[in-house]
Amino acid sequence: MNQTLFETEGYRAIRLVRSDIPVIQTFLENNPGYFLLAEGHPPTETQAAKEFESELPEEWPFTEQIAIGFIDASNEMTAYAFVISDLFAEDVWHLGMFMVSTERHGQGVARHLYTALENWIKASGAKWVRLGVIDGNQRAERFWERNGYVEVRRLDNYVMDNATHTMRVMNKPLGEAGVSEYLSRVSQDRPDDD
Repeated sequence: MNQTLFETEGYRAIRLVRSDIPVIQTFLENNPGYFLLAEGHPPTETQAAKEFESELPEEWPFTEQIAIGFIDASNEMTAYAFVISDLFAEDVWHLGMFMVSTERHGQGVARHLYTALENWIKASGAKWVRLGVIDGNQRAERFWERNGYVEVRRLDNYVMDNATHTMRVMNKPLGEAGVSEYLSRVSQDRPDDD
């Protein structure tokens, strides 16, 4: 039985474990849009395992990597998220992926689920959330900006499998500590840091 992390109206968020890789794989295959844009091809046959088992560079400190499935009332996975706690610095959480099923786009589901996820992240002790969004992915850029994220840095020539992008590193303070304090802790995201 998967651990329930939090619940929100109509959904429960569960911690996904290694035995859930086939469920994650089916979800990714049924919603290939992100991979077509980001990597230049649909999800591979081993995409879920690759996403689930990927290791961060040794020099990147963090506390925990958490895969989350959002389960709807009919027990179907509606969304998938991957978060990393205390990445680079204490109280900094990274949202590595947040994907809502294509059939739920335009219905307010993403906003609803993201708000619940952010509330849980904040309740878990985070003071900031960071993420990367592909420059030119207008739907995603608008979504994150509407949810209070601001760009702190751009990474040019960011390679994602068969595609190369400019990546916008974005940050959102979750309390009184602002972006300047964040940048004082996370040198990797300073605009002048090469």
